[in-house]
Amino acid sequence: MAKSEVRIDKWLWAVRIFKTRTIATDACKKGRVSVGDAVAKPSRMIKAGDTVSVRKPPVTYTFRVLALTENRLGAKLVPEYMENITPKSELDLLEVVKISGFIDRRKGLGRPTKRDGRELSRFTEQAYDCGWDFDSGFFDDDDDDDDE
Repeated sequence: MAKSEVRIDKWLWAVRIFKTRTIATDACKKGRVSVGDAVAKPSRMIKAGDTVSVRKPPVTYTFRVLALTENRLGAKLVPEYMENITPKSELDLLEVVKISGFIDRRKGLGRPTKRDGRELSRFTEQAYDCGWDFDSGFFDDDDDDDDE
């Protein structure tokens, strides 16, 4: 028998909007989930036909509830339970953020890019090519000269 209402945190987890139910519950508690225009608590009951908005900065996703479930679904079954009605402007914003994330990468954060690695290799090769001999003992203490 199909249920007529389901807790919103269970449904958000079941239709794969959040990876775990705990994350779904926390999002509800932080006011990032709303049903209609009202902020939803984790225990809020939803029914088919409701509109659910989920704020995952920088985008606010909007979904229409088509069917209810408490059990986690396979990814192929998700379209039978919800319809993504997120405005195109929100999705465009997500693309802009993805692209600018690569352009605006601040130096020193994360691992070096391929370009950074190539520049470092080029620099070290130039240091070896300019005649510095790191193996000759040039940088050793000059104590050997004092023995003469």
